[in-house]
Amino acid sequence: MTDTTDGYPPHPHIGGRTNALRALASWRMEWPGSPRVVAVTGDSGSGRSRLLTGFLMLCDPDFRKQLLLDQLDPATVPPELPAPSAASAHGLTPAQFLWALADHHGLGVDRVDDVHPALAALEAPLPLVVLDVDESGPVRSADGPAALVRDVLKPLAALESMRLVLELPRPLASELAAGLPPGTVQIMDLDDPQWADPEGLVRHAESALSPQFGAPDLPFTVEPEVRRHLAAAVARSAGTSPLVVQLTAQCLFTASEGFDPTDTAQLPTSVAGVLDWHARRLGSDPQTLRSLLAPLALAESDGIPVALWPRLAGAVAGQDMTSAIASGMQLVAPFVTPVEEPDELDDPDGPEDLVDLSALDDLDDLDDLGVPERERMVLRLAHPAIGDALRAALPQASGAQSRIAMALLEEVPEQDWGKADAYVRDHIAGHALAAGLLPQLLTDPGLFVRADPVRLRTAVEAVPPESLGAPARTYLRTAPLLTRNELPALGRAALLETAFVEDGLTEYAEATRRLGLELPWQTLWSLPVAGTAEVTLAELPTADGSVRPVAVLVVPSGTPGAWPVGVTDAGAADARGGLLVHDLAQPHLYPASDPGLLTRPSEEDRAASPLGLSQGADYVRIWDRAADRAVAAFLSAEPITGAELSSDGVLLIATGRGAKALRLRPATAPIAS
Repeated sequence: MTDTTDGYPPHPHIGGRTNALRALASWRMEWPGSPRVVAVTGDSGSGRSRLLTGFLMLCDPDFRKQLLLDQLDPATVPPELPAPSAASAHGLTPAQFLWALADHHGLGVDRVDDVHPALAALEAPLPLVVLDVDESGPVRSADGPAALVRDVLKPLAALESMRLVLELPRPLASELAAGLPPGTVQIMDLDDPQWADPEGLVRHAESALSPQFGAPDLPFTVEPEVRRHLAAAVARSAGTSPLVVQLTAQCLFTASEGFDPTDTAQLPTSVAGVLDWHARRLGSDPQTLRSLLAPLALAESDGIPVALWPRLAGAVAGQDMTSAIASGMQLVAPFVTPVEEPDELDDPDGPEDLVDLSALDDLDDLDDLGVPERERMVLRLAHPAIGDALRAALPQASGAQSRIAMALLEEVPEQDWGKADAYVRDHIAGHALAAGLLPQLLTDPGLFVRADPVRLRTAVEAVPPESLGAPARTYLRTAPLLTRNELPALGRAALLETAFVEDGLTEYAEATRRLGLELPWQTLWSLPVAGTAEVTLAELPTADGSVRPVAVLVVPSGTPGAWPVGVTDAGAADARGGLLVHDLAQPHLYPASDPGLLTRPSEEDRAASPLGLSQGADYVRIWDRAADRAVAAFLSAEPITGAELSSDGVLLIATGRGAKALRLRPATAPIAS
């Protein structure tokens, strides 16, 4: 079926896609027989996001006022209903996406596993449009899109309360539909003749070449007849890809000299073809262009700092690329977008926002883009499909990733991750994962503390567990606390120091203390005893006549070394268990003796302490009583079964897996709230 406007003017933003807009409007109206889930797919660069942006404009009350709706095809215009919710999955983990969904719908859930059941309990249909699934996840090689579909979107599609439009890569669209009842999912493949829009692609090419819409005044753009013929040829060569149309136009604008608009036989037909065609038109080797762009194609996140570009390009190519970059800005211009690092700009799926760098002659000219400090500029590819094409043709991608990881490691000043560029510390794990080298990297507490915990956790979780060393396993056990509470580096260091002590990795705990951060405590000892029900302070007379402060743990009966229960002075409670008596300040367990020897501090002693504590289900908060303010907080992955604070600032904490003692630093600073 050929896409047709039936005499109506095309959508003013997307210039076509009438058949697709009719299907989406039917979905929004819940027309009888319309699917509950629409999976919009196609090759990267086929205009998926552009289509959905145009559809959401027709749904949004404010945008509707700006459109001449009465002139458009009525079948493409949804009724005046509340706009469906729209969410971008760009860079998000499945858990982050679910929490965002829970917040949006006001779900009172405490665990991410409760989000799907809470949505199922809602009666009203919930329309939701999800964009950028192909860009989900903070680490590319961890396969975030597949995880999002498996853990989030497929369970959502199974809920009768959900009505979904999802922008998906083609393989994941088929995976989403598999196993759901017939008629539940409609796959809208924009490269399929039913949904392709050749007339709209011609209109797109005409707009891209028109000075009215920003094209430069050139012989083949200012003359209407020449422009129309060229636009038709460009669209015909591009097949079904608006991105190929836009990139072709950008390449022509970058280097228009000598172009004959009547000689259209060599116009590119794919993104990869545009790369090679542009290089040859400039008299350059296509491999040079690919080498310059390779670091951007392999980049994690949304690009790389401009200062790192020459170094990483040389690492991938195996030779110094500084001069090639300095003289090659016209070569890379159509394919690269500069952005200020603090700005989290979304990469559009449509090709309309490409930035022209053709005026740049060398790296110094990057300062002319309006960014006052070069180190704050990030370079990214103008569209994810460019990266797909480059990676597909890159020989030995894992070797290139290995060389990038090694180059990034050399960029850490004095081996101090706190002094490293944010890209280096936050993304080296992603490159090392792609190279198969991540386990070797996971031995440095400085990286654990300084790297973005969401990205590092995602990368570590993608490594087979049997390949991880002991410190990496400790990090992975602690990571949910770090990511859930969004702790700064100081808070991450404090919790990791304790976790290393808990796991018997004292050398890593000591290394964490040497990172230059003023930790709020030092973990004195940890005693792993399953079933610890309580911990209290006490004093114990010793054979030499002194009195030692001790920690008294209430543990299950039969625990090796447990004292018999029979007194209450130490808060031992009853005969359901026994007692373990541990020195308060040193890792020493006292042999079983008479519990009657134990004496607890008096209430007067407690009240005289300058610090107090409050306990929640999974946290302990320390208070400065005089100032009436919290000065520190300890967070636990397990429920806390007991906590007590000595007069000299030793905090005892018990969970079901054991107990630990933390000596608080004087004038403790807060690390969490």
